[in-house]
Amino acid sequence: MAGIRLERGLRAIFVGLAINVFLAGGKLAAGIFGHSNALVADAVESLADIFSSLVVWRGVVVAATPADAEHPYGHGKAESIAAVVVGMMLLAAACGIVVEAFRDILRPQEGPEPFTLIVLLLVIGIKEGLFRYVGREAGAMGSAAMHADAWHHRSDAITSIAAAIGISIALLGGAPWAAADDVAAIVAAGIIAWNGCRILRPAFDELMDRRPTSGIVEEIERVAESIPDVECVEKCVVRKAGKVYLVDMHVEVDPDMSVKRAHEIAHTVKDKVRETMPAVQDVLVHIEPHRGR
Repeated sequence: MAGIRLERGLRAIFVGLAINVFLAGGKLAAGIFGHSNALVADAVESLADIFSSLVVWRGVVVAATPADAEHPYGHGKAESIAAVVVGMMLLAAACGIVVEAFRDILRPQEGPEPFTLIVLLLVIGIKEGLFRYVGREAGAMGSAAMHADAWHHRSDAITSIAAAIGISIALLGGAPWAAADDVAAIVAAGIIAWNGCRILRPAFDELMDRRPTSGIVEEIERVAESIPDVECVEKCVVRKAGKVYLVDMHVEVDPDMSVKRAHEIAHTVKDKVRETMPAVQDVLVHIEPHRGR
């Protein structure tokens, strides 16, 4: 199963990488020869996409590495680290686009050529399709890094939409509206920055071992308390590492129960939780005497 997951992830990453290389080169050439600063900025964002895909690739590969003596809990958080890197790159790209756009607004410039608009319309369609493909694969795999990569593709599409609007205004309005594509690039940069923050928050939550909010804790407690001779779950702590969850829980049993029987119950709880919830990789069960007795 892990091998299939890794294969699907790498396929989606490399498809995105190949398309980004093609689009970045095309947009850069069209922007330079078509006198469109917004299109050049869009090409720079695509170059950032290429680097982010490489980061996600390494994150997915490292996360799939089995646990070892130095990393007994596995390497799953490599995906969260990759997501943080991608999110920071989005913020950096947004800042760079804003700075360059303001510079272009303050200096005389030549209006864009009409063919740059055709290039952008093609880019928008390709990038939105890529977002949907990678996003679907990320959802199926539960990969935070690939989810971040998918949104990076959509942010590129948003940048292209803003650039297309700006170029359209510049073409229709003539020289007095030549700076419209730079204004549109600034608007797109704000959306890109928002997407960066949107990616960073869950990645930081995972790195900080924040309690899952999807109801998984309650479901684990329900499964454990359904086992005969388990009086109640005193405490249940869950943390996420990549696509899996690690659980530490205190289970109360009859204080007069034998050590052997309590040990059997602990193993039953662990096995039942893992069987019922495949996303749970490991369960550490600590036995406590039931306080009601």
